[in-house]
Amino acid sequence: MVIKEILMAVGIPLLAFSIGIVLMMFKRKIIARIQRRYGPNFVQPLIDIFKLLSKKGNITHGVMYDLGPIIALAASIVVVFFIPIPGMKLMTGSADIIALLYIMVIGSLAMALGAGESANPNSSIGIARALTLMLGYDLPFVIVIITLVLKYHTTNLYVITQMQASSGWAMWFLPLSAIAGIIVTYGALGEHPFDVAVAPHEVATGPMAEYGGKHLGLLMINHAFHIYIELALFVDLFMGGASNIFYFFAKMFVIFVLLIFFDEVLPRFRVDDAVRFYWRWPTILALLGLIIVLVK
Repeated sequence: MVIKEILMAVGIPLLAFSIGIVLMMFKRKIIARIQRRYGPNFVQPLIDIFKLLSKKGNITHGVMYDLGPIIALAASIVVVFFIPIPGMKLMTGSADIIALLYIMVIGSLAMALGAGESANPNSSIGIARALTLMLGYDLPFVIVIITLVLKYHTTNLYVITQMQASSGWAMWFLPLSAIAGIIVTYGALGEHPFDVAVAPHEVATGPMAEYGGKHLGLLMINHAFHIYIELALFVDLFMGGASNIFYFFAKMFVIFVLLIFFDEVLPRFRVDDAVRFYWRWPTILALLGLIIVLVK
């Protein structure tokens, strides 16, 4: 049992990173095809990570600046352990959704503290935008979680996926909550029109403006984990997980490709417009979904 748990402790993050990096690769290629370009080498994101991690010497602005990417990556890895994967579950306790709500915030706060120590105005503006946007999409996300907890009478994410395997996907029974959930997922991924925090034409990638070398390599790894976390969480909450890892990945891939198409046709929101949007339409949909569950 101990050996099995050790293997899962190593294998689950590797699997999550692998899925995340593959989706990053597909994103570059799909966007290039939409724009009628050949695009970069398929494995270019992986090459970039190895190149950045192999660089010698890093510019530093202080201890927290160095620790920010490390803490953010560590928080993402911990979150991965709470998300059920077909055939593997390591830390799916009785209150894992509640734990997720807390742990998922740690990475954003770590990046805010780390990038803030650089004293770069673009980083500060990007941090302010990112935290403001997080306040926007966290409200409908919490309402969606409450709706699912009331629907299935449990806070255990693994139990929720198992109950959907027998009764059907939650997205068919809670369509309004599912729509709110996919919009929240879209915003959390930072795609158009919600990429206000890293807008390269305005704030030069925002919080990451001062990061380079190994720091930037860690942030790219963290971004791969972030893609996996957001998509896997939606699949588990609304699409019943999957019976095997290939089916699980297929669901994630379909959702990701649909989001990429929206990414290519929508212009960027201003941060106040983005928050106003989240506090209006997704929140209204999430509240309606909650009311339907309470009435039933």
